[in-house]
Amino acid sequence: MKILVVVDSINIEDSSGSKANVALIKNLAEAGFEVLVYHYTLKNIQLEGIQCIAITEIKYSPLYFLSRLQRILSRSFNINVAPLLEKIFGFSFTFFNDTNSIVRGLKKMTFEPDLVLTLSKGGSFRPHYAVLKCPELHRNWMAYIHDPYPFHFYPRPYTWVESSYKQKEIFFAKVSEKAKYSAFPSQLLLEWMGSFYPNFLKTGVVIPHQNARYEIQNQDFPSYFDMSKFNLLHAGNLMKQRSPEGLIKGFKLFLQNNPEAKKESQLLLLGPASFHAEMLEDYQKNSPEIYIHKGIFAFDEVYHLQKNVAVNIILESKAEISPFLPAKFPHCIAANKMILSLAPYYSETRRLLGNDYEYWSEVDDVKNIANLIEKLYLLWKQNPDNLLLNRSDLEEYLSVAYLKKVINDLENNN
Repeated sequence: MKILVVVDSINIEDSSGSKANVALIKNLAEAGFEVLVYHYTLKNIQLEGIQCIAITEIKYSPLYFLSRLQRILSRSFNINVAPLLEKIFGFSFTFFNDTNSIVRGLKKMTFEPDLVLTLSKGGSFRPHYAVLKCPELHRNWMAYIHDPYPFHFYPRPYTWVESSYKQKEIFFAKVSEKAKYSAFPSQLLLEWMGSFYPNFLKTGVVIPHQNARYEIQNQDFPSYFDMSKFNLLHAGNLMKQRSPEGLIKGFKLFLQNNPEAKKESQLLLLGPASFHAEMLEDYQKNSPEIYIHKGIFAFDEVYHLQKNVAVNIILESKAEISPFLPAKFPHCIAANKMILSLAPYYSETRRLLGNDYEYWSEVDDVKNIANLIEKLYLLWKQNPDNLLLNRSDLEEYLSVAYLKKVINDLENNN
């Protein structure tokens, strides 16, 4: 089978979404499919053994100059016209120029795919908008929906209403109608989006974020990491809606209840956390057992740590439901270390780990978090190997073999 992948970015350092997309692309190739990638990274990036074509940006068009004028007004004069323009046109001038650039790139293509897979990141869905304008590709089109869209269809507390919400609803309704298949990283997200666009329930399949082979280049540990300790790691963006305060309070309560653990335990929080900066600084000043680094980390360094800590933490928001499959979930499964899941009762992480998985708590249940950390610590004290996850079922679910089966089933059922 020939698969054309149209994707925003294949730079794994720019976002968790790009990491997930690259892992999926690599596994499609490893599964034996012939894969051609058209990407809008605006860099000449290649993936080993896969033909990748960097789409060039259109730089001589009215839309391009209007987008740059808008940027100058915003940066130099602090005039933000985006809400007004997007209320009128639905999207930014940059978005329109980007999607036109992708369409122009696709029109030059001679490849004849059996499947057209659109992958995006963040809230843009530019490849989907571009392929929507290429009706000749619709009969083989699989639209991969990585997150809810538009933003007012997010569950609380993420939801917010954009000035262009109506146009974005219309855009995604067309995606749901024109794409032959739709794919989602989680079962809960498929059901969630299907409640707004019922056709997704007819066309949708679940293709989870993938475990792809990745060789760690730098085997050295950073200076702040002591492998001999009981290390708990949260790696990733602490967004506004993902407060780590319950986790920190739970960890401090664990130390209070187990003073002997102070000298051999450490909580590591690595990643952007601008919305919680002041609170995190206060905790770090008074808690040497907590290491906080607010910034971007190379994937290589983080993945190496995930494989060598005692416990990996997946922290989600306080909500009624979390239909997302965190992009780090496959990395945590591959690390084969116990996962401390801090998530709503109805969450994809909890669904996959299972209702009988012991190390789950609501994100703000400080007492329960402290108790779970204590249980994990006592197991670690007996033998660090007690904290191996050993979930072959989830390894299989995130594997090349499962991905190949999903794609082949679509072809066989066609």
